[in-house]
Amino acid sequence: MDLLDRITINPAIRFGKPCVRGTRLTVGDVLGTLAAGSSEAELLEDFPQLTHEDVLACMAFAAK
Repeated sequence: MDLLDRITINPAIRFGKPCVRGTRLTVGDVLGTLAAGSSEAELLEDFPQLTHEDVLACMAFAAK
């Protein structure tokens, strides 16, 4: 599975913002939390539905 396949855009979810597949967490939510100083371990603890690959997918999406 390509990392970017983990990111979906659906106009009916979070106003069409890119989200991690199967969640309502946006790429911006994930990256904003990391940018605010949280570690990936803290992020994964706070959002147990996320995986390491989801975090990588958010970074890849933002880089694109």
